[in-house]
Amino acid sequence: MEAVKKHYYSDLGVMLGRSMRHISRSMDTIVTVTIMPIAMMLLFVYVFGGAIQSGTDNYVNYLLPGILLIAIASGVSYTSFRLFTDVQRGIFERFHSMPISRSTLLWGHVLTSLVSNSISVVVIILVALIMGFRSSAGILPWLVVAGILLLFTLALTWVAAIAGLSAKSVDGASAFSYPIIFLPFISSAFVPTESMPAAVRVFAENQPVTAIVEAIRALLSNQPVGNDIWVALAWCVGILLVAYIFAMRVYKKRV
Repeated sequence: MEAVKKHYYSDLGVMLGRSMRHISRSMDTIVTVTIMPIAMMLLFVYVFGGAIQSGTDNYVNYLLPGILLIAIASGVSYTSFRLFTDVQRGIFERFHSMPISRSTLLWGHVLTSLVSNSISVVVIILVALIMGFRSSAGILPWLVVAGILLLFTLALTWVAAIAGLSAKSVDGASAFSYPIIFLPFISSAFVPTESMPAAVRVFAENQPVTAIVEAIRALLSNQPVGNDIWVALAWCVGILLVAYIFAMRVYKKRV
């Protein structure tokens, strides 16, 4: 059993290293995942921030949680693209002809998504600090925020896996991310939901991004979180479980 575990983790390390090398060699990935959310943050803070009534004097504090979710949603689309590329090029078949653990092929992409998106999140937070972001939260709230973001990333990555394994074209593999990237704009990520028309407000207050944003925002400002954290966790875990089940079914059928 121990030898099997060592073999599995060794295979997983090789697959993770392979996927991470693809990330490091692709500058457009770095630009899209990191630079674009930073540019959006600069735009909203320094151009639109003065006209937006967010109920706080420090708009970057209000804005940051939503920007982080947009960055993650943008980043996981590359997981879908890389999986689609591997399928189309017959990479899976080649690896399966070798004595390696089959599940490590898929988990290598999933872990790469977690690592690359974590790096993007850290970079964006550092830029936000330069822009004036400040948090009175202690270590524990920050760890909870990190856990929520990792869970959110993992949930969306498995959704990306479904798209990457089942898509018929490159555009189809990445198109799933567009609605996810758009969701923060219809939430409390940029403005309070109270300012929205009734129908839009109902949708905004009952979709996953709002609960996640509100929970992160409260944690970073050291304010009571209330039920938002439980709603956020329920959304993340629910999406994760459903996406994982369907992704594994598609993977087994595909390979």
